Order: sequence, then structure tokens, then C-alpha cells
Amino acid sequence: MTEKFLHDLPSGDDHLREKRISGEDIYGGIFLNMKRDKVCLPDGQEAVREYLTHPGAVAIIAILADGRVLLERQYRYPIAKVCMEIPAGKLDLGEDPLVCAKRELEEETGYTAKKWSYVRRIHPVISYSTEFIDIYLAEELEPGKSKLDDEEFLDVFAAPLEEIIGWVEQGTITDVKTTISAYWLDRYRRGLVLPSLLSEGGK
Repeated sequence: MTEKFLHDLPSGDDHLREKRISGEDIYGGIFLNMKRDKVCLPDGQEAVREYLTHPGAVAIIAILADGRVLLERQYRYPIAKVCMEIPAGKLDLGEDPLVCAKRELEEETGYTAKKWSYVRRIHPVISYSTEFIDIYLAEELEPGKSKLDDEEFLDVFAAPLEEIIGWVEQGTITDVKTTISAYWLDRYRRGLVLPSLLSEGGK
């Protein structure tokens, strides 16, 4: 094998970094904005980059007392398909992600959690969007009444982790945040990873 290892690569990022020369707004929507920038490449050549700016989002791995995970079925218009996914939602401008996670869990499922932990941040579409998703673990759930938005329609149900992983491997679940969360939860239950505890005993 002649391929290098990571430690064999040049140090730093300057030999890869692209520098913005100028930019323009192409489209402004309800929460997505499309931009076109002219950039200078590492070799001095110029190129154009188009991308969407996104305020960010949260996703919640919510665990019931019997160990099952809360899931939702929701129609996703861009791909014209009903998808199975964990609860999630978009950040309001300037909103704390944990506050958003608590709000979205209650609004979409009716559940609140006494114990919250931070799992990780993911970037689901790094090639053309600034979007990030902060994933949280919610435990010690208490049921309540959901408060769906007027334009929101979804089914809420629960499934064992093993069944969720099976759906991922069969291609039934294709949502990236749910796929990553399922494999993270499997490693968590085997004691291989730990989240960062944020709050316990209240909303």
C-alpha cells in the first residue's frame, strides 16, 4: 500500500482553503437563502461557489422508560416521501439549541424530559449548505399533549433500537440525522461513547 496516513499529510489547512473574493445574494426565502461567491482557490485560480445559508437545527434521541426510541413519520416534500426520523426542528434566530430541543420535543411529541445530554454536532450537507444539527439525548420522559404547528402533520410512535438499525440497513430509514443517531445510541448502550450531561431534574 502506498497511500499516506493522516499524519503524513501537510500540517495546517492553508493548502486546501478557498478564500472569498466577492459574493451576491441569489434568493432569499422564509429561512433559506441562496448565495453565489467568487473564491480564490489554493493554486490562485478563481471559481464560483453556490450555497444555501441555514440557521441550524436540533434533533432529539428521546428514550422511553421501556428503552424504545421516539420516532416520527412525516411527509418530506422535496423528496415526495413519508420518512421515519427522530424529532427535530429549526432554530429560531438567536435561540439556544438546548431550548430549541426542549421546545421541539414537547411540540412534536408531547413529551418533556428530566435529563438532557449533548451528543454532537453534524453537518448534513457540507457541499452546498451551512446547515448544522445539534443532537441531544433526552431521558426520563414524561408524556403530555403535543402542540403541532398549523402546517405540521406527523405520526409519533416508538421502536426498539434494534428495529431502527434494521430499518437503516434495509434502506427504509434514509434520514442522515436518524441514521447517525441510531449508530451513536448503539455505541452508547455498549459503553463505547458518552454524551455530555447538561441538565437533570427539570425542563
